[in-house]
Amino acid sequence: MKNFQYTITAADGLHARPAGLLAKCAQGLDSEVIITCGGKSANAKKLFAIMALNVKEGDAIELAVSGKNEEQHVKTISDFCRENL
Repeated sequence: MKNFQYTITAADGLHARPAGLLAKCAQGLDSEVIITCGGKSANAKKLFAIMALNVKEGDAIELAVSGKNEEQHVKTISDFCRENL
């Protein structure tokens, strides 16, 4: 399992559109992706689970990626976060 942290810089946090983009990115990976914020965790492949975390601008999230290509998938997800969140 590979983990990384990211602080949300998007003014609106993880509202529907960016949460949907994150879920779509995670769904394209064959690794399991878990997002954690404020002591709550969610499957990053599920839009409503991400939105239920209620992530705001300035919140630190942790993403845990586990699977056979986790090294490559951590890079994919971290690049996505830097570009979109």
